[in-house]
Amino acid sequence: MCKIVTPVVTAFDQNEKPDYEMNKKIIDFLIDGGVDGILVLGSSGEFTGLSKQEKHDFFQFYIDYVAGRTKLYAGTGSLNFEDTVALSNEVIGMGYEGAMVIGPCYYALDQEKIFIYYDKLAKAVKGNLYIYNFPARTGHSINPDTLKKLVELNPNIKGLKDSVSEPGHTNLLMLAVEGHEFEMFSGFDDQYLYNLSSGGVGCIGALSNVVPEIWSDLVRATRNKDFDRTMKLSSLIHKLMPLYNMDSNFSLLFKKLMKHRGVELSDRAAFPYNQMTEDIYKKAEAILDRVIKEYQKIN
Repeated sequence: MCKIVTPVVTAFDQNEKPDYEMNKKIIDFLIDGGVDGILVLGSSGEFTGLSKQEKHDFFQFYIDYVAGRTKLYAGTGSLNFEDTVALSNEVIGMGYEGAMVIGPCYYALDQEKIFIYYDKLAKAVKGNLYIYNFPARTGHSINPDTLKKLVELNPNIKGLKDSVSEPGHTNLLMLAVEGHEFEMFSGFDDQYLYNLSSGGVGCIGALSNVVPEIWSDLVRATRNKDFDRTMKLSSLIHKLMPLYNMDSNFSLLFKKLMKHRGVELSDRAAFPYNQMTEDIYKKAEAILDRVIKEYQKIN
């Protein structure tokens, strides 16, 4: 069944630590908006500045506050392999659907190293593992043969988020794992329909932070096989895609736009991404307002 999972933004206090009360507002906004799941501390969540203990505490907070209202996934990737293993097992023990792990960055990884990394990780994690393939951030990309081998040897590798500019890569990955129980997600919102036609299950798309109701409406229309509404709603998502490229770190912009929509949170981002010109914000706000008005017209 197709789904939209939100790689949720993180509301920070003045010390750039998670503000739990403001994050409750975000959680309620997303659940009320109808998303199918939330990925905590993915790229949109600006996880890089948090310690292992801070991540653990934040994951526990999410489980406690969500209380089963939607499915939860945890971004547990770290440059330290042992921290990644420990956090992955901790979130599985808390009740998360699984741990989603981005590969290590800085040092180059060829396909042999990618296999060794995820094979060892899968054997150390006592539950569901999802691979996060994001070559623009890590400098490496998993190929179909590597994924096929990993899935055949590790039945707890249950899925992959493919954040790639060329969606044909996702299709090749799906062909490689054909016959296995596997959830393939697109990492870019505008690849949702392509992902489904390739056998995937939907999208882990950050625009659902800002317009969860449009995204959940799109998923519902797809499930209902309402072709006309699916295409209209998909077009609205495509019109929002320029928001990603208006600032070097879109998380700050998305928080500002969520605040514009009435979510009570600080529009503070992790250092050094805490600045934005008013001109950029106003252009983004205008794009969002136009799309919201279009959405209201088709309801």
